[in-house]
Amino acid sequence: MFCISLNSYGMHIMEGYLPLNFCIIWGIISIPFLYLGTKRLGKNIEANRKNITLIAMSGAFIFVISSLKIPSVTGSCSHMTGVGLGAILFGPLAVSVLGTIVLLFQAILLAHGGLTSLGANIFSMCIVGPIVTFVVYKLLLKLKINKRIAIFFGAMLGDLITYCVTSLQLGLAFPSTEGGFLVSSIKFLGVFAPTQLPLAIIEGILTVIIIIGLENYARKELKNIGF
Repeated sequence: MFCISLNSYGMHIMEGYLPLNFCIIWGIISIPFLYLGTKRLGKNIEANRKNITLIAMSGAFIFVISSLKIPSVTGSCSHMTGVGLGAILFGPLAVSVLGTIVLLFQAILLAHGGLTSLGANIFSMCIVGPIVTFVVYKLLLKLKINKRIAIFFGAMLGDLITYCVTSLQLGLAFPSTEGGFLVSSIKFLGVFAPTQLPLAIIEGILTVIIIIGLENYARKELKNIGF
């Protein structure tokens, strides 16, 4: 399984698509976030062992929803990310670890993404996406916006920013001969946008529905994590 390499056009950016130097750079950038995320996740579990149930559910949600992909630009595709739910419940750092575990499983078992491009995929989907979700969600709550609306926009924008970052990553790796990095990034983003925008809206709606379900059937567990 570790030795066989299959072609996969998945964003997560596929195996062998990024130049080696970019693979290394994005991997190094992601390491501090994963370290802090591991400590954060450990604190959540130490605070209450029952939190493992919600943590596992958040990871499973990421795995399932991000495995449903629609072909897009060569070397990538459009799909929901699923990181918004965990970011809202546990914060963005904890989700960076959950998302990384999902990316590893998908790269190894489903040939979705790749091991060489793991650092770039972690940064876009598991670091930037959750941070944007969390910041938007908290900001809207401070502005006295309805919680469900805040959840929707947080999850939706977290999904969209993932593809903005991916477009920048691809633009850096493959700059246009005319216009360079910026033009190339805009072209990648233009290909992603038609499929990703409706998917981001769907992800926002699904995240709200799941939170409503948890509020109805797992109120005690949500209270334990301070939600």
